[in-house]
Amino acid sequence: MGSSQTDVTMEGWLYLIRLNRFGLQYSRKRYFTLKGNCLRCYKATPTSEREEPVRSAMIDFCIRVSDNGRETINRKIIFIFTLYNTSNHSDQLKLGASSSEEAAKWIHSLQDAASKECPNPAKRKCLPLSRLGGSEKDHKHSIESTICSSMHVEAMTSDVIAPSPWKIFGCHNGLRLFKEAKDWDSRGKHWDDHPAIMAVGVLDGTSEAIFQTLMSLGPSRSEWDFCFYQGSVVEHLDGHTDIIRKQLYSDWLPWGMRRRDLLLRRYWRREDDGTYVILYHSVFHKKCRPQRGYVRACLKSGGYVITPVNQGKQSLVKHMLAIDWKFWKLYLRPSSARSITIAMLERVAALRELFRAKAGNYSSEFSSGEVTSDVGLSQSKEEDIKTEVQSPEETGKIEEAVSLEDEVEIPRSGRSSLMGLNDAADEFFDVSEPADCDNFENERPSGLTTEEHSMNKYQTKLPSAASLVKKLHDFAVQKKGYVDLQDLAREYGARCSYGATLQKDPSCSLPCSLAAADPSSFLIRGESYLQDHKKIKAKGTLMQMVGADWLRSDRREVDLGGRPGSIIQKSAEQGGPEFFFVVNIQVPGSTMYTLALYYMMKTPLEDNSLLHAFVNGDDAFRNSRFKLIPYISKGSWIVKQSVGKKACLVGQALDLHYFRGKNYFELVIDVGSSTVARGVVSLVLGYLNNLVIELAFLIQGNTQEELPEVLLGTCRINHLDASKSVVVEP
Repeated sequence: MGSSQTDVTMEGWLYLIRLNRFGLQYSRKRYFTLKGNCLRCYKATPTSEREEPVRSAMIDFCIRVSDNGRETINRKIIFIFTLYNTSNHSDQLKLGASSSEEAAKWIHSLQDAASKECPNPAKRKCLPLSRLGGSEKDHKHSIESTICSSMHVEAMTSDVIAPSPWKIFGCHNGLRLFKEAKDWDSRGKHWDDHPAIMAVGVLDGTSEAIFQTLMSLGPSRSEWDFCFYQGSVVEHLDGHTDIIRKQLYSDWLPWGMRRRDLLLRRYWRREDDGTYVILYHSVFHKKCRPQRGYVRACLKSGGYVITPVNQGKQSLVKHMLAIDWKFWKLYLRPSSARSITIAMLERVAALRELFRAKAGNYSSEFSSGEVTSDVGLSQSKEEDIKTEVQSPEETGKIEEAVSLEDEVEIPRSGRSSLMGLNDAADEFFDVSEPADCDNFENERPSGLTTEEHSMNKYQTKLPSAASLVKKLHDFAVQKKGYVDLQDLAREYGARCSYGATLQKDPSCSLPCSLAAADPSSFLIRGESYLQDHKKIKAKGTLMQMVGADWLRSDRREVDLGGRPGSIIQKSAEQGGPEFFFVVNIQVPGSTMYTLALYYMMKTPLEDNSLLHAFVNGDDAFRNSRFKLIPYISKGSWIVKQSVGKKACLVGQALDLHYFRGKNYFELVIDVGSSTVARGVVSLVLGYLNNLVIELAFLIQGNTQEELPEVLLGTCRINHLDASKSVVVEP
């Protein structure tokens, strides 16, 4: 399925995911074509361009595409993505592909079509394109080249200059072995009791094939994983997150050591360059307590990073573990614990030999409890889960990993363009797709009988429960950290002074403080980027950081710049020439958390043509240009890997909202608008007090006149504490 042509056309078979009149989710296979900005749906492969489609829809600047991960529908594993209208969220279309690679191709092509689609020029508020440094033809070309370069060049490299957190200490069985570099290494202490160790090797296989093999918990795992006895999915949380149990063999452990098992929260995502990231850490679940004969080990941090190399023919695999094996310290020395961890990392060598034997064509089937995404949650079950998923007491943390995918009931009448593609009228006239038993997990989640599994499977799909699921969503997404946040005492204080609720500390030493980050740590497009695709160190920022807010509320706090008493309004009252740019980051949940960063410049806005065009342009232009570069400079490996160090066009992944005032412009980032982003934030919030987060903001330059790029501003957030957020009075 799916073939990309020179005119940015995609075509191929996709699964149309719908709810029938009984509220049950099912799929239909349809042939889709995307030409220009027109998405067409056929029941069979069209024989000519003149053939009329069953349905069609226009992909314009209001259309957003979200990656929903993988689900099991009609006994098939399908990688889901949803198209929705930002102006009307009930206007949406849910599609699925047979592989994550095909889903990614469609997502990029649809995003490309949406970014190039221009609304009525007479109604556009942006400046003439000549003011942006190029003609309309040049502008369209620049967008195409930007997307292409972003997918094939930028995604392969880091946009942050930072020292490596790893130090090599050996090589064994063809794998390079690294330990996490610590500050005390230079003072002679090279190991702690539970070291973070990483094995790195090159495999003769595609990143997708290796990803599928690593995700499988079925019998095929016995072909390479000598540690693994059996495993199952305890709870499927969303398309990117689940809770799994792994039971390990004991014959590879030291003599006399009891068998170990692991209960893990597993999160995965795919990067634009084809890199797969799989992250694990231990949790506690009441429905999966330690069993007799097993000792439950604690995985503090671990996972895989699979990066395609050699034009995708091979993959660089990094496997990291920081694990507490839970034995008596008198029984085994720390060196023995390290040896066990290193032995477990050698599974990468076994996986390498498996793909070498299969000539790189090995493709694991998803079997044995791999995916259970159709298992619904009733109201009573939902209440139970809030207390079921917690972190082990030995880690001293609370870990909830439950996330429900938003369920929106699509009305049968008044359909807009996307809803028209659902062609629900033919639901009883199509033949259902045959079950693919080789691609389905036969095991149910732990603790469910056959009857319970059958009843729970479709419970949340009933129309009567759709509104309930929506109401429960804000509570269900509370994860690691969110529980701590929403359980905080609500102390309503004095009137908020917007722009001054988070203290600034230029020395970067005080906890729960903020300072400007070093611009030279971030890489931006240089003057010759369109020719050599090379980036350069940023030399400074266009604006100065003047304030920050760290707020919590029962509602979304937006347009902070227009509120009385803010530093922006105080400047306006004095008639100052300053212009302010506010970045407002919204953290989702029943308790909303807001991190707002205030930047200011004294030069006229017109002096920077690109910023002037961004502030006065339309939403389509803004969504295609605003870029964020994140970096976790201090924190655990699992958090650093979940965030990454690559620039992101935020408007292509998250919902952005804009507010324009006389002397300010506020950009609101809705983190909760993406399943992938919610998973990352839920993980980051759990470690928030121990993190140092650095961010840089800029407007992407696409034409020669817009280069080199300039950072709008940077920030460094030190050990942010949720308990010190300021409550906003209702």
